[in-house]
Amino acid sequence: AKPGAALLWSAHRRASRGMSSGGARLNVFPTRQTLQIMKVKLVGAKKGHSLLKKKADALTMRLRNLLRTILDAKEAMGSAFKEGNFALAEVKYAAGDIKPIVIEGVSSAYKRVETRIDNIAGVKVPVFKAVDKAEFFTSDQTGLSKGGQQIAKARQTFSKSVDVLIQLATLQTSFMILDEAIKVTSRRVNALDTVVIPRISNTVAYIKSELDELEREEFFRLKRSQDKKKKEMAEKELAKKDALIELEAEAGSLLDAGADKDLMF
Repeated sequence: AKPGAALLWSAHRRASRGMSSGGARLNVFPTRQTLQIMKVKLVGAKKGHSLLKKKADALTMRLRNLLRTILDAKEAMGSAFKEGNFALAEVKYAAGDIKPIVIEGVSSAYKRVETRIDNIAGVKVPVFKAVDKAEFFTSDQTGLSKGGQQIAKARQTFSKSVDVLIQLATLQTSFMILDEAIKVTSRRVNALDTVVIPRISNTVAYIKSELDELEREEFFRLKRSQDKKKKEMAEKELAKKDALIELEAEAGSLLDAGADKDLMF
């Protein structure tokens, strides 16, 4: 029992030294069960790294497509508001200041914004959609005597501008959310690549080396034990041989003794 306790104590001291050094690997006790657990963790870390890398690539590709779409939407928004301002200038020229009349005639919003959630590689982004109410296209009597046609044209132009603005809001919101998701995913990928996977790999290598050393020590101990047993058996055999030689010598001395005296009856 003493050699086994010495081996266990030496392994404990090596593990304690490893715990005090730290940094490059996890602080674990080197056993076969721990080795199996670390191997499973290493496989999971590599699989997670691969999945997160694919997710980051997919998000980056979608972000680049969004950039091009945002640029197009901004150009379309500039053109839409430019046309809307021209149409408003025509209305003011033809019908004058119609702002009080328009405000008076509005009872509820003609456009509503609906929201749905889109899933992009596990990232949820909101999507906004402009919905026109049915009464939006009903005829309005405002300004028919003076510039009614220009008023209808201005209303349609600004309606298109609002659609473009809502589309741009969707794109900008998606861009911000995807950008933050890419940053978080990239940090996780880098952490797995530079910290977690190397640390687990070093832990597996450490446990294997410690187990190999324990096996070598156990083999050396068994060899010494066998040599000791062989030596003891050899000494016993030698003692037996010496005892037999002594017995044979005693028997020979008895045979070589003088003849016995005659007995008188």
